[in-house]
Amino acid sequence: MDGRPADSPAPAAAPLFEARGLSKTYRTGEVEVQALRGVDLDVARGEFIVLLGASGSGKSTLLNILGGLDTPTAGEIRFAGRPLSGASEAELTAYRREHVGFVFQFYNLIPSLTVVENVQLVTDIARDPMPAEEAVGLVGLAPRRDHFPSQLSGGEQQRVAIARAIAKRPQVLLCDEPTGALDYQTGKLVLEVIARVNRELGTTALVITHNAAIAAMADRVIHLGDGRIQRIDKNAQRLSPSELSW
Repeated sequence: MDGRPADSPAPAAAPLFEARGLSKTYRTGEVEVQALRGVDLDVARGEFIVLLGASGSGKSTLLNILGGLDTPTAGEIRFAGRPLSGASEAELTAYRREHVGFVFQFYNLIPSLTVVENVQLVTDIARDPMPAEEAVGLVGLAPRRDHFPSQLSGGEQQRVAIARAIAKRPQVLLCDEPTGALDYQTGKLVLEVIARVNRELGTTALVITHNAAIAAMADRVIHLGDGRIQRIDKNAQRLSPSELSW
């Protein structure tokens, strides 16, 4: 028993991310650029979020701060109740290693390693990884496990990058333009994989894209401009990537 009256509602689950007053200023000599300006945002566990906005709107800066790749100039960011703002570099490194998977527009695979060996790079350093073969199977590449990156299409290489990101069982998958270098059909295959990871593993997913059509597969769509959240849209129903068109 937790002491609450029998008819009282269960307490809402705490957000996975809590950002308050998040600002980021970059300085190059005497030039100052404000990439984020007072951003407030909560992200729920298991949520699928799409970040939309023009180049320079602050999308990548926000994603990098959530992922522990960058730190805010002002404001606070918490992950599962733990402060990330003010964390040491060693603490941020441990946070990235244990909790976050990254997928970027370019795949960053090691050419001399096979598919499964590229994924094993992560499983060798993770605390509780899934077997590399399982991660490769999740992205639909089991038949290609022993191929080298040069023997794969761009979409297959991106799926290897996703397998590598999810092999450590991260709580969060952060994707920066994961379909930006891919054609229409291949991009859909990659989005199917990201949606499957979110749905089947319960991984919280945040995806940056310039493609507004992708927003329909999210729980919420965050529109950024000039370093600020301009508005947040909530989808009543999520579409599958196969239902998208652009």
